[in-house]
Amino acid sequence: MSTLSQIASVTAMNMRSVPQRLGTSFVIVIGIAGVVAVLLAMLAMSIGLLNTIAGTGRDDRAIVVRAGSAQEMASALSRAQGNTIIDAPGVKRNAEGKPIASAETITVMDLPTADNSWANVTVRGVGPLAFELRPELKVVQGRMFRPAVNELIVGSKALLEFPTLGLGKKVKFAQNDWEIVGIFEGEGSRHESEMFGDAETVMSAVRRNGYQPVTVLLESASSFDTFKKALTTDPTLAVDVKRESEYLSEQSGTLTRVISVIAYVVGGIMAVGALFGALNTMYSAVSARAREIATLRALGFGATPVVISVFVEALVLALLGGAIGALAAWLFFDGNVVSTSGGTVAQIVFALAFTPGLVAIGVIWACAIGLIGGLFPAVRAARLPVATALRAT
Repeated sequence: MSTLSQIASVTAMNMRSVPQRLGTSFVIVIGIAGVVAVLLAMLAMSIGLLNTIAGTGRDDRAIVVRAGSAQEMASALSRAQGNTIIDAPGVKRNAEGKPIASAETITVMDLPTADNSWANVTVRGVGPLAFELRPELKVVQGRMFRPAVNELIVGSKALLEFPTLGLGKKVKFAQNDWEIVGIFEGEGSRHESEMFGDAETVMSAVRRNGYQPVTVLLESASSFDTFKKALTTDPTLAVDVKRESEYLSEQSGTLTRVISVIAYVVGGIMAVGALFGALNTMYSAVSARAREIATLRALGFGATPVVISVFVEALVLALLGGAIGALAAWLFFDGNVVSTSGGTVAQIVFALAFTPGLVAIGVIWACAIGLIGGLFPAVRAARLPVATALRAT
């Protein structure tokens, strides 16, 4: 009998005996399923956050902040500087000839969340052309805020996290009552976690006399270099100029990397436990089949078919566990809305997102655990002395 025939025969015999070891096999499947489910859920959090922060960034929009500012809130631009930025070459103008831009101010408001804790929500004071600048934003309930009036509109995801922000309700902001007059959506962008108000009214309320970021719509993506050169060579300005897509990618990079590292660390620790479970189970399977393996060896079957049969069993159980874990993670977590920690930073509300690539990562982890878990038991099976195994009772 050829080696391939021996491999097929021994593997088939081995797989048919799996129901006899159902309890121990179940340990491998459930252990690996747990590892994959936790790993994918945490990685889905990273992808969801990345999609929310960076996914809607456009190359034909540019964000300008003070030089060296790591975040929009850390920036400070005077009114004169804001006007210079808005009037710079390369900025697109609307049908009325006005530059499509928004000089903005950003602050935070502390509010109770849906789980009765407290967290910060971003309040962004925007210019009159903010929605022309960001056409993906749409008021879906109520109306737009009016200038010079204490009115705010709230993003749909912020509304989920902060129930006190309902349409028609009033919130205390900067020692005054502000009415929620509208709810807007933004194709899943970070702005859905924010509140918008008139920039001049918000600045007056928080006693500021300048802007923080200025966001502009460019004539085209290729106009960025012209726009940037005009600002960085202006002696009255000291600013950083970045495409919106680049800026948001940088902002999301650190946090998503932290989440990914945590996911792999936690997943790795759980994988070690699942690996020991797989090792123990496969050793038990080899021991239970010691006489069977020895008989096959005595009949002329080589060590290679025995080794491969053990590997195949471990791999099949691992794949089954990986599939169950991926399915469970997708069913229970895909689309779930979570938020970043409040603290001193405004919350960002986002949905967990599963992708085919993510599922592939889970399957790879499952296969790795199964193969490593089957390695030493397979070697033991190959080295099992035939005479000793036949004499075993």
